[in-house]
Amino acid sequence: MENTQQNSKISKVKLDFKDSKYATGRRKTSIAKVWLKKGSGKIYVNGKLFSEYFSSENHKMQVTRPFEIIDQPTDYDVRCSVKGGGPTGQAGAMVHGISKALVMIDENFKSKLKTEKLTTRDSRAVERKKPGRKKARRSFQFSKR
Repeated sequence: MENTQQNSKISKVKLDFKDSKYATGRRKTSIAKVWLKKGSGKIYVNGKLFSEYFSSENHKMQVTRPFEIIDQPTDYDVRCSVKGGGPTGQAGAMVHGISKALVMIDENFKSKLKTEKLTTRDSRAVERKKPGRKKARRSFQFSKR
């Protein structure tokens, strides 16, 4: 019992984010709370490095994209808490939150990030199923006889 408690304490990363900017990002049903500050380019998601958290290379590229657009890929540390949805929605929520926090740090980043549509919330989500339908819009097969 003691050994498992020690292992859980070791895996949790304690980060100092006192002088940081906070922003919330959303995508589909995912919500990302993002803290951003000057640092060495480390990105932590739910206590893990983002390269361990996201298995897909596409999601890893997507998360680092806001920093590459402003030409400062290793100037900021990110601590992020993500919940809800799947990996694609979580990565999108992180991008939205990081972009909003970067704009808070420096207003000059806003034009670059806005042209890439990273500061705008992507409101596309799954449409709900309606009664009398098979899916959201697909109706049941019609039978003449």
